[in-house]
Amino acid sequence: MKRILLGIGTNLGDREANLKTSLKNIEENIGRIIRTSSVYETEPWGFSSENNFLNMVAEAETSLRPSGLLGRILMIEANMGRLRSGKGYDSRIIDIDILFFGERIMRTSSLVIPHPRLHERKFILVPLAEIAPDLLHPVLKKDIKTLLSECSDSCKIRKYEPGNPA
Repeated sequence: MKRILLGIGTNLGDREANLKTSLKNIEENIGRIIRTSSVYETEPWGFSSENNFLNMVAEAETSLRPSGLLGRILMIEANMGRLRSGKGYDSRIIDIDILFFGERIMRTSSLVIPHPRLHERKFILVPLAEIAPDLLHPVLKKDIKTLLSECSDSCKIRKYEPGNPA
């Protein structure tokens, strides 16, 4: 079994329900969830939208290989109604990213592990630092709390409180 860390985000529809559904689907199709971060509300990163995101990180264990994991993630996203335009960033009902797959370093045309831009994004680093602050990035050779302290991302992020809109 491999330890994996997944970034999960949503800014369309019932965002809380989307996160819950994605976690249920991860447990059913990928592997046991060990722990999850708090949920954070964040501004869109890389594009403009009226809808803020809910983001979180989940740590799980899986017997899948990286390519199989990616296939299951794409299936979960499609089953939840995600349509990929292939034209950059946009609003989405669900987005599940592979952040880490054990200590594996991988670069193919369809998959890069660790996630190539996680160190640039507070919406990933803040929840990641909550559950794995001492995790060492195998490429950058820095732990998550250091990457967060060095991150220049200026997007607003706050812990999400249900029923308290931003």
